[in-house]
Amino acid sequence: MRKTLLVFVPLLLSGAAAHAHAFLDHANPRVGSTVRSAPSEVTLWFTQKLEPAFSSAQVRDSSGARVDQGARVDGMQIHVPVKALSPGTYRVRWKVLSVDTHTTEGNFTFRVGQ
Repeated sequence: MRKTLLVFVPLLLSGAAAHAHAFLDHANPRVGSTVRSAPSEVTLWFTQKLEPAFSSAQVRDSSGARVDQGARVDGMQIHVPVKALSPGTYRVRWKVLSVDTHTTEGNFTFRVGQ
């Protein structure tokens, strides 16, 4: 019985470690999408709860200028209010620290217009 536990516990821990990062689950506007009307906010959903002090997101236009008005972390979400967006392509960059201390980052684009 004791040997079984010694083998089983490390297997459980290794499985938990494999899922221990906060990854982007989905976003609004959706990753790679084209929206007809400009959003007033970009919202990102992650797979784990985030550390607010060490998690951020920015939205930039095609020339690289920031169009966001800061970001607010709420549990597993980041809310990024944006200025009035003109038609064009926008890049969202994010970097997050999950409550289990693992950092992930990434980016995606969306387009406003037809």
